[in-house]
Amino acid sequence: MKVLLLTPDIPFPSESGAAIRNWGIIGGLFDAGHQVTLLSFTERAIGAESKPLYERCHAVHTAPLPRRSKSSRLIKLATSSSADMESRLASKAYEAALRRLLRNNSFDIVQFSGLELGGYLDVIMQEKRGAKVVYDALNAEAELQRVIAEVDRRSLRRAPAQLYSKAQARRLARFEQRVCRGVDAIVAVSEEDRNLLKPYTGAPITVMSNGIHVKDYRQPDESQRARGQLVFTGKMDYRPNVDAIEWFCANILPPVRQQLPGIQLKVVGRNPHRRLGALAGKDGITLTGWVESALPYLHEASLYVVPLRMGSGTRLKILQAMAASCAVISTSIGAAGLNDEARSAIAIADDAPAFAEAIVALLGDDKRREAMGELARRQVLAHYDWRALMPALLQVYARLELG
Repeated sequence: MKVLLLTPDIPFPSESGAAIRNWGIIGGLFDAGHQVTLLSFTERAIGAESKPLYERCHAVHTAPLPRRSKSSRLIKLATSSSADMESRLASKAYEAALRRLLRNNSFDIVQFSGLELGGYLDVIMQEKRGAKVVYDALNAEAELQRVIAEVDRRSLRRAPAQLYSKAQARRLARFEQRVCRGVDAIVAVSEEDRNLLKPYTGAPITVMSNGIHVKDYRQPDESQRARGQLVFTGKMDYRPNVDAIEWFCANILPPVRQQLPGIQLKVVGRNPHRRLGALAGKDGITLTGWVESALPYLHEASLYVVPLRMGSGTRLKILQAMAASCAVISTSIGAAGLNDEARSAIAIADDAPAFAEAIVALLGDDKRREAMGELARRQVLAHYDWRALMPALLQVYARLELG
């Protein structure tokens, strides 16, 4: 099959959860003998480091990532009933490239990654010439905003953000429904997300979890885990990640530090939000900013922490940590989407005292941490390696071809 894949950022090198997922999909389609044409946004020129992308794609096309000012977003919010996400990736250059590709080629499948690209659905429907359209839903976005609003409601200083998220949740529900009803098939990243999207649509929804190439995360024999080092990874201007670290540093880290004064926290990820700036260098907290690879940090972590209070889907950050044989402590929301076998390999704690207690207990038990890390790697290899996941997407394509 000839597949046109629309993505919000360059899949390789992978710097976001969406990119990691799309890189896995590209590799799986390539291995299955399908021809992939990629249209993606990019913040900078593609360099030699992206050579593997060109080796696996029939063609790669890009458009500059659009920039929007905060004032323009607020004006649109006040003067329209559309969700902010509908126009977040609006770009004349991307639209022109999309129309050109659809007019000049005959694709069997057009697949877009994430609801943000649903803003191009009208263009796809106008130009698709018989191609089937697949929506790869990275999140159940309306529910994600609803949960964010509930969390922000607990803090008076977050009242403006809470009102924003509450309004966005309603708007996103309308947009999400419109997108889901306009496509031929939907791929959800978890059973929970599938159930949240199901009321919107008559199109079939298939679950294909997020995944990774587990072999890429194996801990080198010579590496050593640093004692008392906690690690969190993620895009650090992403609201759920910002909230997670603020909550962790305010409510979990202090009681842990009372018992373990030398504890260190490394927050690894690009674009740290300005709200996190005051934490940098304070009480053993390090914000790395962009790094070429998070692997060295995963391989030296004593514990990997996931104090998320909002979000949906399957957390790639957990899968990466598990594949690197890290012992993991997560909230239930952070572990959402994992199957029972994978959840059994990590520690779950949902309130600050329980989370702090779990950290102290695990840091005091080397054998248990090592056993958790070994079990975690085995479970992610069995259930979340791309070799185990791709058959679900290939079956979606096969049904569309037959239908």
